Amino acid sequence: MARDLVQFMQSFFMPGARLACATDWCPATDVYRTPNGWLVKMDLAGVNPDELQIRVAGRQVSVCGVRRDMRIEEGQSHYQMEIAYSSFHRTIELPCLLDQAPIATEYRDGMLLVRIQIEETQP
Repeated sequence: MARDLVQFMQSFFMPGARLACATDWCPATDVYRTPNGWLVKMDLAGVNPDELQIRVAGRQVSVCGVRRDMRIEEGQSHYQMEIAYSSFHRTIELPCLLDQAPIATEYRDGMLLVRIQIEETQP
C-alpha cells in the first residue's frame, strides 16, 4: 500500500518519469532535465561504487547494487536500526530513447550522478 502511494505521488509530480524499484530498499532518486540531456541523481550513502551496475536500454536507466552493514566496533550489538541494508535494483524511465546516448557517471559524497547526453531533436 505504501509503495503504491509513493509510485502514485511520483507519477503525479513527475509525469515524464516512471520510477520503479524491485526490492524493499528503494534509494531516493532525483531526475533533472538539463540543457544537454538528463541528470539522474541517486542517494547511495554507504554503497561501494565498485559494486554498482548501471545499464541503459530503450528509455530506461537501471542501477543495481547492495548496501552492506559494517561493524564499527568489536562486540557491538544493535539498540535501534533504521538504515536499510540489502540489495536494490532501481529503474528510471525517461521520455526519450537512450540507446545511443553518451553516458557519464560520477560518485560523489554518497551520491551517484548519471549524466545522459541526448541530441536536441529528442524531447
